[in-house]
Amino acid sequence: MPYTIYEWADIAADFTDAILLGNGASMGIDRSFSYHSLREHAIDHGLLTDNVQQLFDYFDTDDFELILRLVWQANRVNLALDIPDPTTRESYEHVRDCLIRSVRSIHPEYSDVEDQFTDIARFLSSFETVLSLNYDLTLYWVIMYSNRTCNGHSFKDCILHGQFDDDWERFRRSRSRWDRRNTLVFYPHGSLVLARNVLEEEVKLEARADNDLLRSILHQWRSGNYIPLFVSEGTSEQKVKAIHNSHYLNTIYREVLPKVGRTLTIFGWGFGEHDTHILERISESNVSSIAVSVFGEDQAYCNRVSQMLIDYLGHDIDITFFDCLSPSAWNQPV
Repeated sequence: MPYTIYEWADIAADFTDAILLGNGASMGIDRSFSYHSLREHAIDHGLLTDNVQQLFDYFDTDDFELILRLVWQANRVNLALDIPDPTTRESYEHVRDCLIRSVRSIHPEYSDVEDQFTDIARFLSSFETVLSLNYDLTLYWVIMYSNRTCNGHSFKDCILHGQFDDDWERFRRSRSRWDRRNTLVFYPHGSLVLARNVLEEEVKLEARADNDLLRSILHQWRSGNYIPLFVSEGTSEQKVKAIHNSHYLNTIYREVLPKVGRTLTIFGWGFGEHDTHILERISESNVSSIAVSVFGEDQAYCNRVSQMLIDYLGHDIDITFFDCLSPSAWNQPV
């Protein structure tokens, strides 16, 4: 029997606790995000040098952030000990510049996607928690855009003065006369807006204006004082290792994912084997109902997702599918 695929408006009232966003959400905003991986993009455009390719092969990873962090740390140690090592320095610069060129060529400008922010903010404001597996800046732009409207609703990433507040749950209770309701926002795989500084502190990068944020971030990477904090590629096991190496990511993984609530909406996620660690953590929550977005009438996808959710969350889980292009879903107008 085929799965019923609902309109989002028909089920929205039953799913208000948490939403998990996958790459399909970013692709819905701009097709430039339809790449398979940053590394493949760099290879296709001839951006990887032989030395950089050798590093990826040696550490058996596709994760730009991991390789950049390794050579960055080695370069900083050599500088501190006054050890001349031009090969390490050049490798770091090559990885950094390759990442910068890849991100710049893929990421849209603020002005190209701003017209979608109102609809996305309206959609996301109905949830208590937003979890984005995407590292691009579009979600950050949306929440900053929405917060400026002072409409009685606030998106909060639990980051104050550039650093994550470990007592993140207090932000659910923190309200003022301007924000009668809060939505907490987290990045389980990091984000371009997050970085490590030379002291290994994890910080949120800022810019004077949202439409200048991408250029500001790339400039701060180029300075050598910051490296990005995001997990872009790799197997599920490799991603978990990277998560454990970050205080912010590990906190989201250990504390936030198991507290998604009773209902969970999943939008634009491919349910790939490389992200099964997310389902393993969600299995520790009390979620009982899940709504999953579907593109078109893809019954094969519905069947695969249903089996995967049952395998990880149990037979008692209630699964509902909805059309990702239905009115009021994500960036679709009402």
